[in-house]
Amino acid sequence: MSKQLMAKTANLKRRQNRIRAKIEGTATRPRLSVSISLRHVSAQLINDVNQTTISYVTTVGKKNVNGSLSDKASWVGSEIAKAALKQKIHQVVYDRRGKLYHGRVAVLAEAARKEGLKF
Repeated sequence: MSKQLMAKTANLKRRQNRIRAKIEGTATRPRLSVSISLRHVSAQLINDVNQTTISYVTTVGKKNVNGSLSDKASWVGSEIAKAALKQKIHQVVYDRRGKLYHGRVAVLAEAARKEGLKF
């Protein structure tokens, strides 16, 4: 691993820890954690008090989700919002996991807001 890649990874971990120190999910307002890789998008609702995952949506293994990664992020955002509303969860804490609120992360959040989820 090159020094530049190691520094980039260390900076990402530092940002993740700084964000996670400030936010916590509860049963009434769980944490919406977003993970975006080079191919797939996933989101999960987490109750940090009980350390349980309430709901989980991903594009891994889904044949009906095609298009760009932004399209996939929009689909995941709307599906996780539907799953949250089905379980009577209306407010969440958004955990972007060290990523900037930009591009795909913002598209996922806007799709979830459009479905009725409040951040």
